[in-house]
Amino acid sequence: MTRRVYFDHSATTPVHPAVVEEMCRFLRDNYGNPTSLHSFGRQARKAVEEAREKVAAALGADPREIVFTSGGTEADNMAIHGVAYTNLNRGNHIITSAVEHHAVLNTVKALGKQGFTITILPVDKYGMVSVEDVAAAITDKTILITIMHANNEVGTIMPIREIGRLAREKGILFHTDAVQSFGKIPVNVDELNVDLLSISGHKIYGPKGIGALYIRKGSRWRQTLFHGGAQEKLRRAGTENTPGIVGLGKATELAMQNMEAEAAHLTRLRDKLIREVTGRISHVSLTGHPVHRLPNHASFCFEFVEGESMLLSLDMQGIAASSGSACTSGSLEPSHVLLAMGIPHEVAHGSIRLTLGRDNTEEDVDYFLEVMPPIVERLRAMSPLDQETEFALSGQCNGCRVSHSCRA
Repeated sequence: MTRRVYFDHSATTPVHPAVVEEMCRFLRDNYGNPTSLHSFGRQARKAVEEAREKVAAALGADPREIVFTSGGTEADNMAIHGVAYTNLNRGNHIITSAVEHHAVLNTVKALGKQGFTITILPVDKYGMVSVEDVAAAITDKTILITIMHANNEVGTIMPIREIGRLAREKGILFHTDAVQSFGKIPVNVDELNVDLLSISGHKIYGPKGIGALYIRKGSRWRQTLFHGGAQEKLRRAGTENTPGIVGLGKATELAMQNMEAEAAHLTRLRDKLIREVTGRISHVSLTGHPVHRLPNHASFCFEFVEGESMLLSLDMQGIAASSGSACTSGSLEPSHVLLAMGIPHEVAHGSIRLTLGRDNTEEDVDYFLEVMPPIVERLRAMSPLDQETEFALSGQCNGCRVSHSCRA
């Protein structure tokens, strides 16, 4: 390998050195339990509350509205289960979208097997939910709307502010999974009109195994997943993960300090990737919204080639990318997000996601653009669709050998 390039920051990020340093103090020296009354415990409690203040400040929230969790999946489950079972006397209808992360989608589907009524909204070709569709789905039994802020597979940013305004007008609680957007674009709970919001540490150069759930004061929510101690003001039982919480606080602080400059840098690299990939390689399309997308996110579908083969070939050249969510990479099925966007199965199988990070450079992008076209050319030449591919790429119909837009 002549170069190593990491283009998979939506899957996870490297822990920032300053975060590691901060965490080490609480792994090595200040190791007290935050619920203990002695000086070791008081030190840990002080650090936990300082981290809570940092996360709250980033969200425009009150520190008392922040509950630390083990990550985004737990935060999503806590939000959805907590609202669902607390509001059963008001209704049993939950609205979500077809492109949610499985932490939301599978949780909602599980509730559907327990007597709740579920509406899964369609999306447009960019993976975006329509506010009008949300409005049309609301009934007098609707108790929760949960729509992600930004999609993890295609980067599309949803109209959360408008959906939240609608939910508030109807008196319905609104949750958003902001795991991919937090730290990359402004996320303010009042501006977005959300009642509950999930974040994760390892997406913003923090450690794995830590996240948080914002719960607006006065929301009809109670803890229904865990039974145990009185930690997190009876909202999340279990000894607090002090090093992880401290790491999340430091990572949040750094993300807020660097967001504007980092977004400008990543947008420039992202736009170059999109422009050059679609310009240099035939039969490739951008997935996700062309404008309303995360600054670090570029995703594509390559026709006549398998995504897994492209990823393995890129890996041999030192480039780490993905074909969608890291949580579903073991599945042989094409992405549920791409299928919901109306992309055919055979095309969805040729998807690649490139997600940039703070340490990526223009040289990294240039290196990818150097190695990617020959990889695609080689894999297409080896494709079992060989002859069909040859005619399709030349603009000729495989059935009648005449140049036009059909494909036999």
